[in-house]
Amino acid sequence: MDIEYVRSRFTKHFDGTTGFVYASPGRINLIGEHTDYNGGFVFPGAIDKGMIAEIKPNGTKKVLAYSIDLKDYVEFGLNEEDAPHASWARYIFGVCREMIKRGVKVEGFNTAFAGDVPLGAGMSSSAALESTYAFALNELFNGNIDKFELAKVGQATEHNYCGVNCGIMDQFASVFGKAGSLIRLDCRSLEYQYFPFKPEGYRLVLLDSVVKHELASSAYNKRRQSCETAVAAIKKNHPTVEFLRDATMDMLKAVKDEITAEDYMRSEYVIEEIQRVLDVCDALEVGDYETVGQKMYETHHGMSKLYEVSCEELDFLNDCAKECGVTGSRVMGGGFGGCTINLVKDELYDNFIATAEKAFTEKFGRSPKVYDVVIGDGSRRIL
Repeated sequence: MDIEYVRSRFTKHFDGTTGFVYASPGRINLIGEHTDYNGGFVFPGAIDKGMIAEIKPNGTKKVLAYSIDLKDYVEFGLNEEDAPHASWARYIFGVCREMIKRGVKVEGFNTAFAGDVPLGAGMSSSAALESTYAFALNELFNGNIDKFELAKVGQATEHNYCGVNCGIMDQFASVFGKAGSLIRLDCRSLEYQYFPFKPEGYRLVLLDSVVKHELASSAYNKRRQSCETAVAAIKKNHPTVEFLRDATMDMLKAVKDEITAEDYMRSEYVIEEIQRVLDVCDALEVGDYETVGQKMYETHHGMSKLYEVSCEELDFLNDCAKECGVTGSRVMGGGFGGCTINLVKDELYDNFIATAEKAFTEKFGRSPKVYDVVIGDGSRRIL
């Protein structure tokens, strides 16, 4: 990501002046899908791709914003009724409003930004954008807001200004990221812990199927309902169970006859997935990447066969990984399209990519996109 390029665009649009430059990353999630709304754990890390913004207070009550990638320029005020129409500008506006709600005296500023987080590949470009501005405005306008609240600012922006009812993971990973570490976030207590992720001899690569299935939101709601139905049944025998995170497979088996086969299957996946996150953390503590990879394959199988949120393209890429001897591979994100995340030994990398690209193109008539990722730092000022 080129800082000088962002600076050159900023100076061009804002009369040769310069401001401060901030950056926030996108993220991957190594393991732990559909665990968040079940009170479980997620295991994200920030990546070496993200958003960079140059920002300079302008002494007015107006924000003058330029999207370098879209070549689009918008001006807006800081009151609720000043919301801009451009969807990209609503993210910046929303962050300003959420900071103001938290008592930060946000004033007008000039800004230009660009990103190298691929859109639609499940690496959370919007969270990177929100985190960049939340972090910057907090510093520039003496906000004194802690990092956790900055992540919540991004989440509230999605909820209140962009119409996306997301969890906290994406913004959390963007703000709290640390090079060489993944972060286990407890979605119930919001406690977190860093675990070492330094896979020497391995590479982390995403293969983007470039497919998005439209049924995602209704299917997501149905699966959430399945989990809640199972919890309600288990709760009759175990009143302290609030989420599937509190349940064991024995508890689930005891109510097998009271719920549908589908609800049982969905819940089985979640209970096993929550345990897999803990198993992967244990494995990383001792540098056991083979176990990490095995658990990734188990997650893919569960998401494909039990939770049924995979698709033909993702299963195909997962099979390719297996056939090429890749250590670990699974669908990343909520499913119904998007990427597989793959943990690949250095010496197998070239063959895996070439084989997967060729086989995928022959079968689906287009090639998957390939993104190498390295675990990097979270939100920061860089100039």
